Amino acid sequence: MTELTTPRLLLRQWRDDDLTPFAALNADAEVMRHFPARMTRTQSDDFARFIYATIERQGWGFWAVEVREGEPFIGFVGLNRPRFEAHFTPTTEVGWRLGREHWGHGYATEAATAALTFAFDQLDCPEVVSFTATGNDRSRRVMERLGMSHDPAEDFDHANVPDGPMRRHVLYRMPHERWQAG
Repeated sequence: MTELTTPRLLLRQWRDDDLTPFAALNADAEVMRHFPARMTRTQSDDFARFIYATIERQGWGFWAVEVREGEPFIGFVGLNRPRFEAHFTPTTEVGWRLGREHWGHGYATEAATAALTFAFDQLDCPEVVSFTATGNDRSRRVMERLGMSHDPAEDFDHANVPDGPMRRHVLYRMPHERWQAG
């Protein structure tokens, strides 16, 4: 199993003691503002176990993130293969979800940069995408800081999101060649 380190962060496999802070994060109305609903404790635990099993199986995924010499768990950042059909799938996505108290410190960008480096250098992905509900300006700014590009013609209705204001999603792309060019 791969762990990634950055100057401030460790992206690692999940532990049982991550479940309680993860449940709090998934129950936070502001953190989950751009998702269809907040998660119950059972849903959160099931999601964490799914992520854990994915990392066990393939060696990478949505890693738990801790601040080195600081917070033992602040959320997750990593890579995923979306399990829905869209004009850009199959693909690898980079994604994140951090506790609100950890926003604005550059952690998402720092950790996502490490995940992108892993995707291109170790997995040899031809491209990595990221997507979010159209109104999620915070995540869109992270995608832009990562150097990902957005073409409004590629925005899509997320197949796993019910009809409503969060169904429409923006798509950002990072081709391998552009990542290498820096």
